[in-house]
Amino acid sequence: MPENSEQNRAKRAPKPEIGGRRHSTAGFTLMEILIAIAILAIVVTTALASFNAVFSTTEVLDDSANLYEMAHNCMKRIVLDLTSMHISQRPFYKPPEFDQPPDPYRLVATTEETGGTGFAQNLRFTSRAHLPFEKSSREGIAEIIYYLQATDNEYLKLKRADNNYPYPVFEQKGSDPILCKYVKSLSFKFFDKDGIEFDIWDSDSDEFGYATPTAIAVKLELAKKAEAHTFETMVPLPLFRERAE
Repeated sequence: MPENSEQNRAKRAPKPEIGGRRHSTAGFTLMEILIAIAILAIVVTTALASFNAVFSTTEVLDDSANLYEMAHNCMKRIVLDLTSMHISQRPFYKPPEFDQPPDPYRLVATTEETGGTGFAQNLRFTSRAHLPFEKSSREGIAEIIYYLQATDNEYLKLKRADNNYPYPVFEQKGSDPILCKYVKSLSFKFFDKDGIEFDIWDSDSDEFGYATPTAIAVKLELAKKAEAHTFETMVPLPLFRERAE
């Protein structure tokens, strides 16, 4: 019995310490550590990819929202200008003779090359929707001209000239306000009394019977990076001059 007691005490005795510390055989193998690192790398990569996707989607949505807001404000301004259009009615309107100045209240739409980006339309008419700028408080019938101007990138900007009578010879000015940026294309379609569509118009021309259109369709395309959106509206004009007999 004494021998057995000694043996039991020997078995229960603590293991010797190495260097003053108790030695433990518990721990991770090299393979386990490498597997854990690989799993962590996969998790981190997946998380970063998800974050990048979220941020990219947010940027695209922000660009789209900005384009929609800009197009909404631009179209609203155009509709207001067109529905406030002023024209000369007969018998006050007389077709200009060869040596006479054109009708100050004429409507003219032309196309011209803009900054090497192709052909764009300019639209000139008069309207009671005058916007006073440069501290001017004058009111009245304003000459309004929509024109496109090239920028440093591939897109255009739509500008709006607004002049009180007497209307000066048109020239592009840096002070003309910008209605819309990132314009890829802008087109106007003109409809006569019979619903026939025209790409251009001149109310002082015999070709159009010295008439004005009854409605104008506006098509505006905006693009920024890969995002492109098209906006369209039809504006029936409250006043128009019929063709000369």
